[in-house]
Amino acid sequence: MILVLFSTLLITVILLGPTLDKLLDDSIRNQVIDEINQRGLKFQNSDERLTYINNQHQFRSKTFGLDQDSFTPSKLVYRIISVMTLDLGKSHFFTTDYGSSNVRDIIFEKVPKTLLLFTTSTLCVTVIGIFLGTYVAGKEGSWWDKLNSISAIFSNSFPSWWVAMIMILVFAFTLHIFPARATPTSSPSDSTYLVDLLYHMTLPLITMILVSFGSWAYIVRYFLINIMNEDFIYAKRTIGISRRKILYYHALRNAGPPIATAVALSLQASFGGAIITEAVFDWPGMGKLYYDAIGLFDVPIIIGLTYISTVIFLVTIFITDISYALLDPRVKGS
Repeated sequence: MILVLFSTLLITVILLGPTLDKLLDDSIRNQVIDEINQRGLKFQNSDERLTYINNQHQFRSKTFGLDQDSFTPSKLVYRIISVMTLDLGKSHFFTTDYGSSNVRDIIFEKVPKTLLLFTTSTLCVTVIGIFLGTYVAGKEGSWWDKLNSISAIFSNSFPSWWVAMIMILVFAFTLHIFPARATPTSSPSDSTYLVDLLYHMTLPLITMILVSFGSWAYIVRYFLINIMNEDFIYAKRTIGISRRKILYYHALRNAGPPIATAVALSLQASFGGAIITEAVFDWPGMGKLYYDAIGLFDVPIIIGLTYISTVIFLVTIFITDISYALLDPRVKGS
């Protein structure tokens, strides 16, 4: 995981480092000019003013290491460390709800909202999928089983962003039940902000559940049917254990590890899809910030979000590995 994280940061810094240097260089020059105007410094002529600006710019650029090549090893290491601590300076286009333009503050404000939406949707889809998949697995070949398979095919066939647009058209513009934009209208300082946030989250949440629960139930059904054909299941049937108990206790427990893996991969994959989904619903999370930052080419925000997304992915995979020892009786943690 450390190698993956370091490699991702290294490639990102190599690709965007020169652009970041150019933006930082322009920012330093603009900062010097702003200080001249704010302090009301007087110069005898334009050449003296230009010389002062160049000297200050050169001094401050050297302080930030801009006099070195972007691919110097020491500079790459320093920049990677800066990214890992989210010491990326200030954004040129974005601020927090409280007016801060610090990249760290902006990202940390968006992360909880993305976690709230996608973790909630993943948990809801998982619970519905497990119960529905277990039910249809016990009725293999029935019309419930066939209906679930059809639902899985249709839910996977339609792009999530297209379904999101249809949901907005129906529930926001036709029925007027939910707002078209998922961005809360109240201020974070208001006492009703949390209720407002959850209300605006309802339509994106319902959409993501509708798109995913059918395929999830089919995955659970697939795992359970395979396990129901194992020898130890036949042995339990032979000694008189009811099919319902075998299905919900023994088979479902043994399907825990692959289901946990699917949950983890679905959760981390949802953060990748968050860019389009949040952009369609205008949900104020990481994905929408990523989308806007790419459009405006706000390099510090892009680098910071890439790092955070990678960390979330690696933590999810790590938790999945640990869960195997807890869910699979055949695996023992040392």
